[in-house]
Order: sequence, then structure tokens, then C-alpha cells
Amino acid sequence: FAWFGDRTAFVGFRLPHQFFPSGRRLEEGMPYILDVAPIVGGYTADIGYAACLGENPVHARLLADLAEYRELLLAGVRARRSLRTVYEDVDRLIDRHGYVNRHRAYPFGVIAHRVGTVGGRGPRPTVAGFGLRALRSLAHDGVMGRRGGWSPLWGPGRASDHPPTPGMWAVEPHIGFRGVGVKFEELLVVTESDAFWLDDDLPHVRRWRGAAAAVPA
Repeated sequence: FAWFGDRTAFVGFRLPHQFFPSGRRLEEGMPYILDVAPIVGGYTADIGYAACLGENPVHARLLADLAEYRELLLAGVRARRSLRTVYEDVDRLIDRHGYVNRHRAYPFGVIAHRVGTVGGRGPRPTVAGFGLRALRSLAHDGVMGRRGGWSPLWGPGRASDHPPTPGMWAVEPHIGFRGVGVKFEELLVVTESDAFWLDDDLPHVRRWRGAAAAVPA
């Protein structure tokens, strides 16, 4: 997916097809979001980045504040709070910032979904823009989850009212303000007793660390 301008905040989105490409052209001062999910050696790498072509003060503010969501999500999972409760924690932080929850616009309102290995070679068919193999993997997790009392979709409903399930989760908090949206999508590794981000050397993380280092002690 690639969203430009106010499409980063899903302005006016009502139907699923509106997430797909439009005739919008990227121009100076426009925010943009790239969301891709390459599969390498059977492993899914679902990632998303937000940036801006040139300067945009609203985008800069949103992106700086997004760091707090990354910390909140990790702390909640490490504390073994239910996924639904952590989702609600994120909602409260969004309200305190005066922003709008935009991941709630995703299918089922999810802030994250479980990912795993994807087998098979040869043709890679898609359904509604999503890889069929990845959808099959998610469906398999859904069946296993129902049997085990957990869901592979981390959303606001009762299905997510369970402790963090071990595995790899693609986490994508998405916030909006005044027609600008920002998000990151990263892989969160959850074990039986801990959790950690798979990679801490990412563009937005380096930006936040640089900003923190520039603040006088």
C-alpha cells in the first residue's frame, strides 16, 4: 500500500476499495505512508513507514509523538496485559494527544495481526490485493486460535481479551490529525515470558533517538 496526502489519515474512507491505489500524486509537503509485506524464504516481513516529501509541521509532530505508542505497546505486552486492554491503553493515549485512531479503520479495527512462515513456491495469487498464501496462514491461525482461546487479530473486541500469544506480531499503530496520518509497522516478538521488537535500528527509531540525544541534560 502507498498513501499520499490526506489519504494517510483515511479521510473520507468508507469502503474497502478506498485503501487501494488512486490517482493522487505525491507533491511537495505531502505526507506519505508505505506499507509492504515481502516474504523472504517463507518468512513474512510486514513493515510500514511514514515520511514526508519536504516539510510538514503537523506530520513532524505526529511522528515525534508516535514514539510513545511504541513504548506503551511493548510495556503492555511485557506486563502480560490482555491484548484488548493494551488496545484500550493506546486509545486513551490517542485521546490525551487529541488525535484520531486510524487503525480502527482497518478490517476488524486491528492494531496488529500475527504473522508466521508461508510455504509454497510458484505462482503467488492475490485476493483483494493480499497474498493468498498469507491469508491462508492467517486463516489457519484463526482456527488454531479459536481452539486455544486466542485470536491472531489484535483488535478492540472480546476476541482479543486474552494475554499476549507467543509468536511474531505485525504491530501498526496509526494516528491522525488535521488530514495527516502517521504509523509504523514493526514485528514484535512475543515469548512465553517476554517481548521485544525484532529490530531497533529503523529510520523512525533512529530519528527519535537522535531527537532525544539533542535535548540538553
